Amino acid sequence: MPKIIHTMIRVFDPERSIRFYSEGFGFSISHRLDFDDFSLIYLRNSENDFEIELTHNFSRTEPYTHGDGYGHYAFVVDDLESMQSKLEKLGYNPLPIKEFKKDGELLARFFFIQDPDGYKIEVLQTGGHYH
Repeated sequence: MPKIIHTMIRVFDPERSIRFYSEGFGFSISHRLDFDDFSLIYLRNSENDFEIELTHNFSRTEPYTHGDGYGHYAFVVDDLESMQSKLEKLGYNPLPIKEFKKDGELLARFFFIQDPDGYKIEVLQTGGHYH
C-alpha cells in the first residue's frame, strides 16, 4: 500500500519558514541536503513521520506565487482554541475559528493561517473524520 511521506513547498527565506513551523507547529529539521544552487530541508514533528520539504533555490530574488491551483494542507489538534491563541501570541495572525455544518450537524471546527511564503494551512479540531 502506498504511504505518503512528504509535501514540498518552495520557500524564499528558509530560516523564517523553519522558525514558523518550529514555533507554531513543533516541527524541527529531520534531514537537510545542501547543493550548489539549492537546499532541501525536511521538517517533521514527533506526532508523525510525514514531512514538509522546504525547497530553497539560492538564485530566487522574489517571493513565489501560488497561481490558482494551490489549495492548502491541514493539521489536526486536540485544542483548537489553544492552538489559535498560541499562533496569535507568536504574531502569526490566524483567522477566526469557523464551523462547517451540513443539515445542522457539525462536521468540523477549524481556522486558517498562512505561513511566511503565503501557503494556506487549515488547522482542524480533532473529531469525526479528522483525527
